[in-house]
Amino acid sequence: MTQQYALATLGGGCFWCLEAVFDDLQGIIRVESGYAGGHVANPTYEEICGKKTGHAEVVRLTYDPSVINFSQILDVFFTIHDPTTLNRQGYDVGPQYRSAIFYHDAEQKAVAEQTIAALNASGQWPDPIVTEVTPINNYYEAEDYHQEYFAHNPFQPYCMAVVSPKVQKFRKEFSKQRKS
Repeated sequence: MTQQYALATLGGGCFWCLEAVFDDLQGIIRVESGYAGGHVANPTYEEICGKKTGHAEVVRLTYDPSVINFSQILDVFFTIHDPTTLNRQGYDVGPQYRSAIFYHDAEQKAVAEQTIAALNASGQWPDPIVTEVTPINNYYEAEDYHQEYFAHNPFQPYCMAVVSPKVQKFRKEFSKQRKS
């Protein structure tokens, strides 16, 4: 019997933050930092930071839909970043830090749009959600040193100031969905 996994590609600021959280979520098989949504083939981190490639920093999740569904992944996603700030997350500013859902099929698109509409209607966020919902048209894996960055560098100042608080928030709010 072949295991059927699915992919999700999400941008919500620095990919180190998203990767550190999703690494700890039940049903997530693999998390990979990368770049998506731009017009330059095989971009480098330096090119992304130059803000001219159109790419966002993203994580590509391989997940087991029999354990977690796309809607549950989006619940975590919308909890660990601010989807109301255009092209920024905290001190990270630029289009590479935009909030984005790069959907892989029509079902993911529908779930993303329904989730955003429900969040906007709920008033959970004081401003409208600006998360872009677009088809995945390209994806490039980030350089090796970005993979599992927080796991390898937990005491790096950025990780301590930015990544760690997001991980702690996730662990508090989703304690029952964490890997054991």
